[in-house]
Amino acid sequence: MNIETATEAIYKSLEMDNEDIDLHISNLKEVMKNNGDKEVVFKVGHIPVQNREGRKTLQSYFKKRGVKVIFEK
Repeated sequence: MNIETATEAIYKSLEMDNEDIDLHISNLKEVMKNNGDKEVVFKVGHIPVQNREGRKTLQSYFKKRGVKVIFEK
């Protein structure tokens, strides 16, 4: 698995009312660890709630699980 595959799984999970989101975050975290990445970039257009509040909520949720999220503009 690579970063792109892991993030695509997260996008799909977000679209499906967060189904298995914690599993996908764990997979992403493992891929990041293997690659030596410290943060992951998400595309704002792919998340369900694209406003500031939605982005901050997503960042907070991922941060609690040990993943730093930044957004592509």
